[in-house]
Amino acid sequence: MNAHAAHEVRGTGYPGSYYAASANPAPERPALKGVVETEICVVGAGYSGLSAALHLAEKGYKVVVLEGAKVGWGASGRNGGQIVNGLNAGLDVIESRYGAEAAGHVGRMLQEGAKIIRERVEKYDIQCDLKDKNLFTAYNARHMKAFEAKQALWRRHGMDDHEMLDREALRRHIESDAYAGGMMDHSGGHMHPLNLALGEAAAFEKNGGVIHEQTRVVSVDQSGPQPVVHTGNGEVRAKTVLLCGNAYLGYAVPELEKRVMPVSTQVMATEPLGEERAKALLPTDVCVEDARYILDYFRLSADKRLLFGGGTVYGGADPKDIKAKLLPNMEKVFPQLKGVRIDHAWSGNFALSFSRVPQLGRLGSNVYFAHGYSGHGVTGSHLFGRILSEAVDGDLSRFDVFEKLPYLPFPGGRTFRVPYSVIGSWWYGLRDRLGV
Repeated sequence: MNAHAAHEVRGTGYPGSYYAASANPAPERPALKGVVETEICVVGAGYSGLSAALHLAEKGYKVVVLEGAKVGWGASGRNGGQIVNGLNAGLDVIESRYGAEAAGHVGRMLQEGAKIIRERVEKYDIQCDLKDKNLFTAYNARHMKAFEAKQALWRRHGMDDHEMLDREALRRHIESDAYAGGMMDHSGGHMHPLNLALGEAAAFEKNGGVIHEQTRVVSVDQSGPQPVVHTGNGEVRAKTVLLCGNAYLGYAVPELEKRVMPVSTQVMATEPLGEERAKALLPTDVCVEDARYILDYFRLSADKRLLFGGGTVYGGADPKDIKAKLLPNMEKVFPQLKGVRIDHAWSGNFALSFSRVPQLGRLGSNVYFAHGYSGHGVTGSHLFGRILSEAVDGDLSRFDVFEKLPYLPFPGGRTFRVPYSVIGSWWYGLRDRLGV
């Protein structure tokens, strides 16, 4: 999120959002000062970093996490809160691009991220309003055929949690005339994303981990026998470094900056609707996203607000008026909400890879990275955090699967990645509007 739009919730250190306004209490974590030595240094206290750090702390490693702002300050604390299984790139794309063996490896992992989230919530009693199921909606017959193909593909990989819904069946879950049908994923879900991150941070600290907030990393020096992570007021000397800054790592590690592009997406929260009005919109309280390339996504919060998101801005810029951008889309889905008050509207960045496949890799022998979830980071980041922890602990089997996938650079490099992506977005957006 760009500084000009980051209106802080008073006294929290977080950009303005419904999540920040309803966050669970959390301690102040002091910034790093001076020199610290540890086994593992994790850069970034979002889902990837917290997942890896917690797994490693549970195994007995001494772990220090450095966060440039606050725990969950980036995409992990601002996203739509939807637990959507799989990656941005479908298994069919992975198979056609990288082969059946790669698709088989990925297929066995597709639901693991969601399982990790549920395990963490149960084990550490994380209060994040966790609910089950997510719904994919179709605007036309083409979308329904794509859902049927996905259901069949996932079944071939041993997963059978998708239920096809015709228009009438869909109306039991969402009171809208906008859709032709849909597909329910019974293993999906939704939750309060910032409270999940805060709960995972507390769990990490209970296992002996240390988090330094307001500690921006400026560089990582690999010239010596062990990497040194430099910050504004100190440094961490570690045996192993995990880079998990994703869209917010910036230029601290130049080798990674060019691999992904920040893309902003927007969310808004209505006023509390009350139990009756909220249930009239989403009777079964599932979260929803549609099948378009530039999609809408929405769900109910614990206090019965409609949280409605969508849209993308390549390069990470924020639209001038988030409400004006999202309101027409919300009113097309729910015309009965016309005139409802909007209490919160915010934006945040995710990291887009050109292949839409997340990237795992190494810089040298003991600096690892994970990034590029391309809008599917809630589950992917938890999975990749676990895989990073396995690699540090000596098991590289799953890490190697992703590290070996060819890295595809953005055409035209850093200079032309935004205009190239905008053109592609315009083309697919046109296809969405034409229904082809």
